[in-house]
Amino acid sequence: MQLHTSRLIRAPWLGGSAAALAVVLWALVPLLVAQAGELPPLRLSAQALLAGALGTLPMARRGQRRGARLSRGHGVVVHAGVPLLMAGAVGACFASFSLAPPAEAALLTYTWPVLFLLASRWLALGRLPLATLGGALLAFSGAALLVAPQVLAGGFSGAWGGYGLALVAALCWALYSLACQVPGWRLGERMPHLLLTASVMTGVASLVLEGVSELPSPPALLATAALGLGPYGIAMLAWDRAMRDPQARRVGNLAHAVPVLATLFLVLAGITTPDWRLPVAAVLVLAGSMTASR
Repeated sequence: MQLHTSRLIRAPWLGGSAAALAVVLWALVPLLVAQAGELPPLRLSAQALLAGALGTLPMARRGQRRGARLSRGHGVVVHAGVPLLMAGAVGACFASFSLAPPAEAALLTYTWPVLFLLASRWLALGRLPLATLGGALLAFSGAALLVAPQVLAGGFSGAWGGYGLALVAALCWALYSLACQVPGWRLGERMPHLLLTASVMTGVASLVLEGVSELPSPPALLATAALGLGPYGIAMLAWDRAMRDPQARRVGNLAHAVPVLATLFLVLAGITTPDWRLPVAAVLVLAGSMTASR
């Protein structure tokens, strides 16, 4: 344990580099989902998670260690609870893109760094500093800027279902990031099995809720493979490495750039029309997250 920790300290740049890689890959999610738009969200989730499991198998086995088995209680949490968080995060995220504008749903989903920060500060300090609360309020005001016109125009209607699912995805991502910080769980080494279990969960939900559909087109399959290998394969391993860094809280601040990059990618691809609310909301989320992390 001391040797493992010393290696992390001697190479502090690894945590930041891993987090930056995960951030760029996660920012591509809305764009790749748009390319695979013909697939129902749960089926897309199951296929992407399956591709992620296959893609992470060689990298995860390379760092596998013997011994140090989990207790029965921790084993249930890791092998059932963590895949459930993965399935909830990915499935709810994809479903929100089908019910709400992708840029707005992505921005709401990527408020999860704020939720992660609030939870980690509470667990570490037993309280929430004023700067943390103020920053979280500022970040959520950015999300409110997106949904406020819906309320003023017609009350609780329109894309509210998509907004709610986006917030569910944000909560699942925050809890997953907390799980990555538990050193004894070694999620990176178990990533293929966790992703495979999450794929089975979403696949069963897809059969129950979406039924059976025709085989997707080659472009949709290509986008699904890219989702699995990138945002839900390499990025998951990279984020696990970043969360085990001694400066995990500071490294985690890089995740606040995801909504900005995601919106930028959608605009550059011509999928989203530039709107003054999107950059303002992105700046508020970023500023609030950075304020809360001080």
